[in-house]
Amino acid sequence: MAQLPFHNRKDAGRQLGTHLGGLHPWPRSVVLGLPRGGVPVAAGVAHALGAPLDVLVVRKLGLPGHGEVAMGAIAPGGVRVLNDALVRRMSLSAQAIADAEAHEEAELIRREAQYRAGRPPLTLGGYTALIVDDGVATGFTLRAALRAVRALAPARVAVAVPVAPPEICRGLQGLADEVICLWTPLHFHAVGQFYRDFAQTTDAEVRTCLEHSAGPHPAARMPDTGPSTEKEA
Repeated sequence: MAQLPFHNRKDAGRQLGTHLGGLHPWPRSVVLGLPRGGVPVAAGVAHALGAPLDVLVVRKLGLPGHGEVAMGAIAPGGVRVLNDALVRRMSLSAQAIADAEAHEEAELIRREAQYRAGRPPLTLGGYTALIVDDGVATGFTLRAALRAVRALAPARVAVAVPVAPPEICRGLQGLADEVICLWTPLHFHAVGQFYRDFAQTTDAEVRTCLEHSAGPHPAARMPDTGPSTEKEA
């Protein structure tokens, strides 16, 4: 069996952080981890760059009856991204989509409260927002994350992931100022196939990563944003 590129998420974060540090300087940057699995990776990146770490809770909208299949994603600020072609093909009703969104919105709110433990989100205005996940399969969660982050007026938005299909990385390049994918295999089935240890990250691990982040934190609270909706073909 071929050697897998990453031992676990911490190893992926170390590798990704080292690579990013060698690309160019990252002054005035905030690292945003997508929970749960993206946060340990983001913690390694934040440590390598000496940047503050925060969490950006994004929730996949699972296809009714087939929750593992993404029909879209939601993010803070009322952001919703839909795979419009899949919605049409499956003849999904507006009510079915609304029900899935309501369920995931409740979980998004729960997780934000649990992970932040009263800490306000970090400001992004005038900073580079570096969005990190443990890998990308469909790209819908990252698309939702990008829309949510853009609404907060950062100076730049970058995406950095350990592994993703090449066509997904190319698609994200039109949405972010910079996209960094360490590993872009042609034969991609799932993110976990590229990790020797891909055990589920727990809520406690996410909180620990956030509590031990040591970068220079911007002080201001992120501004509130109104609803935003995007449909994806």
